Amino acid sequence: MAGSKEIRAKIKSVENTRKITRAMEMVAAAKMRKAQERMRAARPYAEKIRNVAAHLSRANPEYKHAFLVKRDSIKNVGIIVVTSDKGLCGGLNTNVLRLAVSRMKSWESEGKGIVVSPIGNKGFGFMNRIGANVKSHLTGLGDTPHIEKLIGAVKVMLDAYVAGEVDAIYLSYNHFINTMKQEPRVEQLLPLTSENLETKSGVTWDYIYEPEAKEVVDELLVRYVESLVYNAVTENMASEQSARMVAMKAASDNAKSVIGELKLVYNKARQAAITREISEIVGGAAAVG
Repeated sequence: MAGSKEIRAKIKSVENTRKITRAMEMVAAAKMRKAQERMRAARPYAEKIRNVAAHLSRANPEYKHAFLVKRDSIKNVGIIVVTSDKGLCGGLNTNVLRLAVSRMKSWESEGKGIVVSPIGNKGFGFMNRIGANVKSHLTGLGDTPHIEKLIGAVKVMLDAYVAGEVDAIYLSYNHFINTMKQEPRVEQLLPLTSENLETKSGVTWDYIYEPEAKEVVDELLVRYVESLVYNAVTENMASEQSARMVAMKAASDNAKSVIGELKLVYNKARQAAITREISEIVGGAAAVG
């Protein structure tokens, strides 16, 4: 059995760790509320631009943007993988990366080339370690994502699609369901599917274009795709803070249990030492007598 001094040092160490995990839990809870508010605030814009894009895609049948045209054969696939910049959020990043790698392996087995655009430090580091073909990347988004920061990395993939270097683009991220549950997803980003561009009413609007229909449609569809990526990032950030809060709470609870067990061991060791000392005193007194 370890000595009382060593056990006291362990208890002190675990108590210090518990203070850190408790603080991180409270910080994550505060950030989670803000991340959820940001995610909910982005949804109305995404819904509105989706409706406009859906109407435009049907109102002007004589012009089809490249984002709407399905390729005859898919030889190369691009995937945008959204992860967090920091760790300590349970299996959040592991789950989304495992799903993305599973899809990548299935595409490889079909003989398709794969290019990757990781958003987030964890995804970027992982893709480099497995030797993936990284087309573009973005790290250091912070706690508040800004769409102007995302545009550069996303535009590289969109330009590759328009140029014919990739024939389909997918988006992988963690979808926020609630505080306790986040679901990793892989969704098709390009070409835009009929599900993406389906209007709720089923009614198609007509438009008067200024300047030309082509310029308006081109610009709007790019903005729409960027909004889809921005939505994925906000969903992932809300998921990250929720997962971190839950992970830190579990760590704090575990630390509390460990402290309780160590205190029991410490008390047993102290009682054994006291008993031993009493026995030595009694034995010494008997020998003198």
